[in-house]
Amino acid sequence: MNKNIKTFTRSDIVLALCKEFPELTKSQIKDAINVILDCIVETIALDGKVEVRGFGTFSKKLIRPRKFINPKTKEISYLGETATMHFKPSKSLLEK
Repeated sequence: MNKNIKTFTRSDIVLALCKEFPELTKSQIKDAINVILDCIVETIALDGKVEVRGFGTFSKKLIRPRKFINPKTKEISYLGETATMHFKPSKSLLEK
């Protein structure tokens, strides 16, 4: 994996959109990004699926229940089914 990849954070997105749309204020752009991300998270939490054409698909992935051993006490414990967010990039995003 390439370690020189820069992370693009929410504040980086705000700055990029401020340059792209100078007529919008920074707070308007922040609010828009927050609404979009909150809608994605809420839909995923309700077992929905979000598809952004040309970008990818967000969905919920269930992880099966499993047992684990505490290495310090050697006690066996069980972890129930958990869920995580899954992202599948689109073909056009993979090509870029």
